[in-house]
Amino acid sequence: MIDMHQEIRDAVTRLCADFPNEYWRKLDAERAYPRDFVDALTAQGYLAALIPEEYGGIGLGLSAGVAILEEIHRAGGNAAACHAQMYTMGTLLRHGNDAQKARYLPGIAEGSLRLQAFGVTEPGSGTNTPAIKTFARRDGDRYIVNGQKIWTSRAEHSDLMILLARTTPLPEVTRKTDGLSVFILDMNAARGKGLRISPIRTMMNHATCEVFFDDVEIPAENLIGEEGRGFRYIMSGMNAERILIAAECIGDAKWLIGKASAYATEREVFGRPIGQNQGIAFPIAQAYARMRAAELMVQDAVRRYEVGENPGAEANMAKMLAAEASWEAAEAAVQTFGGFGFAEEYDIERKFRETRLYQVAPISTNLILSYIAEHVLGMPRSY
Repeated sequence: MIDMHQEIRDAVTRLCADFPNEYWRKLDAERAYPRDFVDALTAQGYLAALIPEEYGGIGLGLSAGVAILEEIHRAGGNAAACHAQMYTMGTLLRHGNDAQKARYLPGIAEGSLRLQAFGVTEPGSGTNTPAIKTFARRDGDRYIVNGQKIWTSRAEHSDLMILLARTTPLPEVTRKTDGLSVFILDMNAARGKGLRISPIRTMMNHATCEVFFDDVEIPAENLIGEEGRGFRYIMSGMNAERILIAAECIGDAKWLIGKASAYATEREVFGRPIGQNQGIAFPIAQAYARMRAAELMVQDAVRRYEVGENPGAEANMAKMLAAEASWEAAEAAVQTFGGFGFAEEYDIERKFRETRLYQVAPISTNLILSYIAEHVLGMPRSY
């Protein structure tokens, strides 16, 4: 199959060459944000690839975003520092009014504004999004927000947040998904005025946080779409999110498989390459086969998305299968490298930690299986 974005892939690979493994290793040790890398991506227009040209973007389809993110991970990098901009801006683009798009999208496209924070999950609700308790109360020409979010990645490094909050109490709605609204939060204006960000140290360098809202004011004009319909707006962007994350997993798997197969060919024990042993070769080959199968599902999901279908099942399966493929590749790589797989200088352990995340977030494998069981196979709802 001809890749329509090969030029983009090649250009991203060249850019990533300026940010080798040593760069990511140092950031990982310091738990630091890859500001230089994000700035370089922004300067080349890659983070604005999906923003229409009329707002200063490149105006490409989701397949271009897939190519960009996959190549970053295939080069050993980590796009988690900035990938949210590709899917969070979709909420604004699809459901925002003309004034909102004109106000924010050009700045996001040129890099003067970062839209990296996505405030949805809460400690008490987890993936049960309709159960969130963060509340936005209308008060004249503003909303007053109180509550808490968790796992809000990049909050410290974002100018804007797409925020989901209740505007009608849960007991007062007919359906539990009603009464939720989406806002554009100017985080710079809110800092020190009721907005507090608390970093969470995790097993990988993911820059994730808890965010607290104490009477934070949001202008009513920053409400996206209609009040009470926010759950639909958020869900409409989930397919793109899952496809893009799946592409990153494919990139991770390719990097890990490449490292493992090269090491198995070069490393000699008992007078011969360890890759000559089926116990070493077969797990790597199996990981490659699983990666290729997952890659085909990603391509199918992208195709359906770009022709206007609703690829809910395909997007979910692509994310699940790609996450499993990357994790299998990580297991094979660690086993191939043996003790060296745990040494920081080889970067295997870093990728091992990073790719494990995607079986849990942004949606867990169990919820994907529940979705397939109910919506594809017609079985009873499990939750």
